[in-house]
Amino acid sequence: MTTLNDLETPCLVLDLSVLKRNLKLMTDALARHPGVVLRPHMKTAKSRDVAMLAAPNFGPITVSTLAEAKYFADAGWIDQIYAVGITPQKLERVAAMNEAGARIKVITDDVEMAEKIAAHPGQLAALVEVDSGEHRGGTVPEGAMTVARALGKKMLGTFTHGGHSYLGRSQAQMEEVAEAERKSVADTAQAMRDAGLKAKIVSMGSSPTALYAKSLEGITEVRAGVYMFGDLFQGQIGTHPLDDIAVTVLASVVGKRPDRGTVLLDAGAMAMSKDRSTEAAPKDFGFGRLLDIDGKPSFGDAIMRRAYQEHGEVAVPGNPVFHIGDKVRVAPNHTCMTVAAHTHYHVVDGSQEVIAVWDRVNHW
Repeated sequence: MTTLNDLETPCLVLDLSVLKRNLKLMTDALARHPGVVLRPHMKTAKSRDVAMLAAPNFGPITVSTLAEAKYFADAGWIDQIYAVGITPQKLERVAAMNEAGARIKVITDDVEMAEKIAAHPGQLAALVEVDSGEHRGGTVPEGAMTVARALGKKMLGTFTHGGHSYLGRSQAQMEEVAEAERKSVADTAQAMRDAGLKAKIVSMGSSPTALYAKSLEGITEVRAGVYMFGDLFQGQIGTHPLDDIAVTVLASVVGKRPDRGTVLLDAGAMAMSKDRSTEAAPKDFGFGRLLDIDGKPSFGDAIMRRAYQEHGEVAVPGNPVFHIGDKVRVAPNHTCMTVAAHTHYHVVDGSQEVIAVWDRVNHW
């Protein structure tokens, strides 16, 4: 039997029981909206084994790289949306995967790109990306019609991402963002239909808006991803209970400074990332929260205050006794960034026993 104490550090630990709770939280929330399909975004997990739970029976998924698209298509998840604006150079890769049996949809908010998609001889289909308030990608709803017409027969509908929901700090704020997000794509899709264009897919979603939307009228599917694993930021904005973070980083104590009240870990910026999403949250967890080997907050308000390339310095109140080589776990600030440098998950189920090792796909 392999346990966490047997593993080399740093590495990822995925608690299966917490993952399942987070998945159920989302499916229960969407069950309030009959007819709306959950299209899980696999950009964080990047794992077929996670997809077996999040999108069972090879259901529809969302991806953020073409490497993910191929990895999942090869395993049987053929209905995908590549949720990053497509470029001309990538059209051949998508068309080749579709020729091999996948059904990968692309997105665009650009008329010139839409014309290139329409003119391409391969099997391509696209959604028009609408800006519902985040001001990252997407055209204003009034401009979506021009893009839709340029796509011609390869236009399937509308798409948006309400990432500005992460600025919300109350249920009322989340509901407001969710409604603006819903209305932007639903109204745009209806305008397209009124103009004689087809808009089969009306796609929206972020984890907070998927959970808090009061109405999803006019929406055919919702995309969400970080809800599966959660993190210290998502726990503070109500995506999941703060203690239900499914992925942590297993680390070893490599140094002690009782005079400073700190311990040094072998998990630094490369293992944890330097993303500081909780900096603007009610509580700033620095670069991560120190947990014991069982994933419990046994060290009080212990926070990784500094992250060097391969070292993490944790301020530990009360100066508890540590020994070099002691194993601990660190809850991530932003799980999407934390898992990015790792190649696999060591799976546990509420204990220290490693019951499986799950791979993940990286790169683009």
